[in-house]
Amino acid sequence: MKPVALLTILLGLLFTNSLHAQMLNALLSGTVSSDKGEALAEVNISLKGYPIGTTTDKNGHYTLQIPVNRQLTIVFSMIGCQTQEQTLQVKASDQIKLDIQLAESNENIAEVTVRQQRAQQNMSRIDPQFGAVIPDASSGAVEALIKTLPGVSTNNELSSQYSVRGGNYDENLVYVNDIEVYRPFLLQSGQQEGLSFINADLVSSIEFSSGGFDAKYGDKMASVLDIRYRQPKSFAASASASLLGGALHVEDASKNKKLSFIGGARYKTNRYLLNSLDEEGDYNPDYTDLQAYVTYRFSDAFDISFLGNMASNDYLFIPQTRTTSFGTWTQPLQAKVYFNGQEKDHFNTKLGALAFNFHPDNQLNLKFIFSAFNTNEEVSYDIEGQYYLNELERDWSTSGTGDSILNLGVGSFLNHARNKLDATVFSITNKGAYNSEEHLLNWGIKFQFEDVDDRVNEWVMRDSTGYSLPYSPTEVLLYSSSNTDNQFSSWQASAHLQDTWAIPMESGKLFLTSGLRANYRECSGEFLLSPRVSASYVPDWERQFIFHLSGGRYVQPAFIKELKDRTGNVYPDTKAQKSWQLVAGSEYLFQAWDRPFRFKSELYYKYFSNLTPYQVNNVQIQYLADQQATGYAAGLDLSIHGEFVSGVQSWASISLLQTEENVKGDGHGWIPRPTDQLLTFSLFFQDYFPGDPSYKLHLAAFYGSRLPSGPPNGERYMDNFRMPPYRRIDLGISKSIINAVSTEPKSALLKKIKELSLSLEVLNLLGIKNTVSYFWVSSHYGDMYGVPNYLTERKLNLRLSLKF
Repeated sequence: MKPVALLTILLGLLFTNSLHAQMLNALLSGTVSSDKGEALAEVNISLKGYPIGTTTDKNGHYTLQIPVNRQLTIVFSMIGCQTQEQTLQVKASDQIKLDIQLAESNENIAEVTVRQQRAQQNMSRIDPQFGAVIPDASSGAVEALIKTLPGVSTNNELSSQYSVRGGNYDENLVYVNDIEVYRPFLLQSGQQEGLSFINADLVSSIEFSSGGFDAKYGDKMASVLDIRYRQPKSFAASASASLLGGALHVEDASKNKKLSFIGGARYKTNRYLLNSLDEEGDYNPDYTDLQAYVTYRFSDAFDISFLGNMASNDYLFIPQTRTTSFGTWTQPLQAKVYFNGQEKDHFNTKLGALAFNFHPDNQLNLKFIFSAFNTNEEVSYDIEGQYYLNELERDWSTSGTGDSILNLGVGSFLNHARNKLDATVFSITNKGAYNSEEHLLNWGIKFQFEDVDDRVNEWVMRDSTGYSLPYSPTEVLLYSSSNTDNQFSSWQASAHLQDTWAIPMESGKLFLTSGLRANYRECSGEFLLSPRVSASYVPDWERQFIFHLSGGRYVQPAFIKELKDRTGNVYPDTKAQKSWQLVAGSEYLFQAWDRPFRFKSELYYKYFSNLTPYQVNNVQIQYLADQQATGYAAGLDLSIHGEFVSGVQSWASISLLQTEENVKGDGHGWIPRPTDQLLTFSLFFQDYFPGDPSYKLHLAAFYGSRLPSGPPNGERYMDNFRMPPYRRIDLGISKSIINAVSTEPKSALLKKIKELSLSLEVLNLLGIKNTVSYFWVSSHYGDMYGVPNYLTERKLNLRLSLKF
């Protein structure tokens, strides 16, 4: 069956199922207000034990379709209010009206209150529960959700990395409980990439900005991912296992609630996925991860917390053969490679952070953080290959269709590497927030020290039809080589001051945020100032709109990788990359089919100066620190988010982008940047079976238009060849066998299980072979051919999940 026909049938079944589901449900509606009678917006209404829920609008109104002929518990919850539950049992076609009043909570939640009271339209909030259900091949559940957002793109399901509005992977900030986290630096492909730092089982909140973020966040140019881990109140645990690995998490708190602990262990092996690649051999990837977050409350006003992580990623690959068919209808080609040798990599990372948090009341919060990060990485390989490049028979009338009819080239190569990196980053941070009636003031000071020992010894030898490349009549030359021993250290200091205040308006609400960042880096001797401003206006109209505008200066001081050129030489005085950014957007909140929806649009422009050009091969970013460029990125992001099926959230995003740069002195003017992707589309869709929410369906779809590429070791202007578009659909179907509201008799063992579910995932549903990079070979005639490095094919994955 053709992929288009299969997709059409699938969407038709989903639409028919959604219509039928509404007929087997009852309608629940009402309003939620405070104990003072004020309408409450953004109250969460959910069904206990089921994946169904909604939120109230600005008038406190809600509607929710609920299953019939069973006892249901409706949960009303909101930060700062006491949670309330109501039990119902309804019949088909019933229309129930239920109005609720929520009392204010007396629990001290000072830090949360300070963070939530002000409008932040440049940060998107994502419910962490979606990470447990989205089908994903990379085992980075949070990042899998981020990839579905507007302005975010990906072209590699084996990696948790993503590109945002023309920026590369290194331009994204990631925080966990205010601690900046890093990934290994020597990764060359998604095959080597282990687990994402973020453990989805521990997450309590996710906030993301694709640009125009506030001054309180750090110095990078693309995006911010702000993660919070939970401080548990009681015992809970979970476990999951699949063909791609497993995970275990435990959380608990002492009886007096002073001591709380949450921790997790994860194991990942993508051997099952890698066996679908063209490159056949013995894959042995093993990735393990241990994390813990511990908090001790000395009083309601003072607590100490510790975040620790240890990750060990080992990758062993013994290649054997590779057969790749590519080319066009008029010239079908095939490359066959026979291998000897192996690759063996180790990536070990450790992070520890101690935080002292003082919050005497709901207005003031002071935090001191001491953190240390270390990464020890080794990449070693000796791989010899002999390749044959052939043209294939394309005449379907003959019996030899697909057979080789002409040999275009024969050659061999030998790749060698002994690369080691040991890097340590120490930091001391003070952060504070003060919340008054009209103002929210944030400030912070950070001192960071970096120590790096980087040793590179790698070379490539190639020969084609009897002579070495590059050709010399007098000596044998290497195709490329790098042999360096770089040991350097540096420190940097940064500070920020930011204020958000509500400006009185006759009609509507206006929130204004202005801030200033300062950064000094010792090795480059640069002192940088970054002013940033954002405004959000909520007019008092009958239809609910939100408008926002943000902009400012964003800088990115060079860090390890940006200091090196392609031969490994270090340029310690490399200046920071800089950009001016402007983002204008709007949100329209509306009701359709008695369900809430939100349509969001953003228009942005970025001007870059002092850019360090780079080239991308798979997930390896090779900077050209000996060159400089100017550039720009401009685009439009559109998204719609809402209950396409009553009670479950889905969303779709579409983005347009153009980004170019002008490398100084190359004489070639403006050229596309490596992330120049005209069109991207993503979809996350949820549904449940008619009348039975214990059966769920989750679909993630991605499309990304053609990205620039070019030959290895070529100049930047040569990267004008476009890869095929990235197209992928992942489908998951799950069954909740035991849930929190199960009434069937259970044994003593089963009574300890709160939830038990089994899911089947169809990864790469349409079986499309996506291209991530190219292996370049030469013909007898000196022509270069790019042989595609394809990603994974269609695979099935079974996953069992338990919660205690």
